[in-house]
Amino acid sequence: MTHPALDVPLTFPPDAPLTFSPEVVEARASGTPIVALESTIITHGMPYPQNLDTARLVENDIRTAGAIPATIAIMDRRIHIGLTDTELAVLAQAEDVAKVSRADLAVVLAAGGIGATTVAATMICAALAEIQVFATGGIGGVHKGGEETFDISADLRELSQTPVTVVAAGPKAILDLPKTLEVLETLGVPVITYGQSALPAFWSRNSGLPAPLRADSAAQIAASHQMRTRLGLPGGQLITNPIPANDEIPAETLAPLIAQAQSEADAKGIAGKAVTPFLLQRLFELTDGATLVANIALVRNNARLAAAIAREM
Repeated sequence: MTHPALDVPLTFPPDAPLTFSPEVVEARASGTPIVALESTIITHGMPYPQNLDTARLVENDIRTAGAIPATIAIMDRRIHIGLTDTELAVLAQAEDVAKVSRADLAVVLAAGGIGATTVAATMICAALAEIQVFATGGIGGVHKGGEETFDISADLRELSQTPVTVVAAGPKAILDLPKTLEVLETLGVPVITYGQSALPAFWSRNSGLPAPLRADSAAQIAASHQMRTRLGLPGGQLITNPIPANDEIPAETLAPLIAQAQSEADAKGIAGKAVTPFLLQRLFELTDGATLVANIALVRNNARLAAAIAREM
């Protein structure tokens, strides 16, 4: 089997348990660009009904930009590539949804529960479905104190081995950003900032760190992805897309609040997968909801750029 756009052999298992939504089936048949979307932002990132409203907005942003959205989730022992509106509503209101990464993807599939895919799991599933572009909010990385706890997101290694271009607003601002960049560099992951020379940090346009690489057009990003394929380089690329200026929360405003939330997490003994949801919820509370407003704006912004990249590919 070869990918029609790149004419290169695919090595993914042909019997993977994939279920395509009717909209994605039609897009695959017609050659319409497709953009993958994760589902943990729906189940673990926002409260209901904002999560459902945002999911619908993001999907429509992708359609308006000339591509088809494929929100990915685990249901009924199948990897769903694209959800119907009914399935999206069920997921948005579901309780006790598993947060699925590389380590537990097969287990959740075999058990038959509902699972929401993280960045790492979404990349795996997108690659299985031959989708080359994925839009998310922010990626995981090295948590503060990671040199002691070794709390490092699986997202980073996934970026080094799975051939998907990931569009995010940068690493989440709650992370140790310099260490996150160091790990990405060690793993050989290109970190490309769109339209500016400073690395963005999720809710903030400027993290205070220089961007390792810069691209000023979707065509340039698509060409870089395709060149990696021609060179036989493993892995994908991380596109850091700054939040729109009118929607950002400056890094200097957030820094003391992040420190407070992290201190509270440490005092409560919160660790592992529970850290990020706790910190995001506390920051929502400490900013009187401003982080949620910014989060919605940056996800929609990333979806529009991802659609433009997918069209160029």
